[in-house]
Amino acid sequence: MKLSSPISGAIFCILAGQGVDATIALDVKSSSSIRQAASTLAYDMVRYYTGNNTGDVPGNLPSPYYWWEAGAMFGALVNYWYLTGDTSYNNITQQAMLHQASSSEDFMPLNQTTTEGNDDQGFWGMTAMRAAETKFQDPPSTEPGWLALAQGVFNTQAERWDNQTCDGGLRWQIFTWNKGYNYKNSISNGCFFNLAARLALYTGNSTYSDWAVKAFDWVYNVGLISPDFQVFDGTQNTDNCTAKDRTRWTYNAGVYLLGSAAMYNHTNGSALWRDRTMGLLNATDVFFVNDTMYEPCEGGPKGCNVDQRSFKAYLSRWMADTAVLAPFTHDIIMPKLANAAKAAIKVCNGGDTGTQCGQRWSTGAFDGSLGVGEQMSVLEVVQGNLIDEASGWVSAVQGTGTSVGNPNAGGGDRRNPNGLVITLPTAADKAGAGILTALILAGVVVGTVFMILP
Repeated sequence: MKLSSPISGAIFCILAGQGVDATIALDVKSSSSIRQAASTLAYDMVRYYTGNNTGDVPGNLPSPYYWWEAGAMFGALVNYWYLTGDTSYNNITQQAMLHQASSSEDFMPLNQTTTEGNDDQGFWGMTAMRAAETKFQDPPSTEPGWLALAQGVFNTQAERWDNQTCDGGLRWQIFTWNKGYNYKNSISNGCFFNLAARLALYTGNSTYSDWAVKAFDWVYNVGLISPDFQVFDGTQNTDNCTAKDRTRWTYNAGVYLLGSAAMYNHTNGSALWRDRTMGLLNATDVFFVNDTMYEPCEGGPKGCNVDQRSFKAYLSRWMADTAVLAPFTHDIIMPKLANAAKAAIKVCNGGDTGTQCGQRWSTGAFDGSLGVGEQMSVLEVVQGNLIDEASGWVSAVQGTGTSVGNPNAGGGDRRNPNGLVITLPTAADKAGAGILTALILAGVVVGTVFMILP
């Protein structure tokens, strides 16, 4: 995941249909009303997608969106199908996921190999896991299963666990030349923890649960999760992870919340994971003001960048899932989602359709901010109110899961004993990343540039 500037008003400043009242009706006590609202929200979100157009790349969103957010968006569409039963977007979702999975079956596609971070890959991996858990339409038999793709991501990331600094943890970036390579952040480690916990729940394999424990314990012991379960952004390994960026984001809280709920369920209700789940849930209170969810950057002088405008989507999704996997949280979470949805829908009366959503739910009206993240956030908090009617997660443990797995997925025979892939960069890779030119000029590896891929 990369930082980016807010979308220019010149790009999306078509504000027809603005009004005081929301043009999308929503009764959170009516399933049909929630489904109808979700249908409109999903439609307006998918309008941003161009990857299914002739000549475009399946799975990619246009600028200014980074690759990770496309993976997150398809996770929202899997969730949309799961909660509403509407199959309208299933085919483009399947196409996008399989195209971006890459030949190594681990979401390391060539079009991202110079810029991809662990969190970027992690979001696509969690989308594949979502597809397996909810019994989303299986790929053709010639393609890897959703479970295999999630396992491929887990395998490549487990090999990147870095014991050389800070006694463990994943770096934010995969490649040495990217800014943030020396940063160990909560979201990269959180995606890995979340995926490991859900793989443990799905497969019953102790390898995944052992890694989930290891990842959570590292994040907690290094101080990125505080004793009262506040989750901070990250830490530099250049000072042995002593100083912390104490910024808090909704999605950091959410990724550990759902992972802990999955571990609670997997361990048949252990006291440890109950306490962690409850602690993390209580800590989300900081993101609710007057029953409305908000992102801390919304009140900042610069506002929220493109990435950050989507963060509430993930906390909303993962809170709804937590209410099911850890039932003791249900009566706390569901009123929060209902109240947040009622506030959020009021900002969906902008854009050229008159139903597109703004960002700041506390305003009670469209605020002029438009984009994929704004749409996805409202979609997830609205459709999350259908979670009690959903069919429930499937798994191999229960004998209900059908997704084909591959415990050895990821990287194939390209991996050397250190878990790294060494290949020469293609011309497209060079064009896509100016950093390679800098490496050539520096004479790295005696003037021959190698790409190091996990």
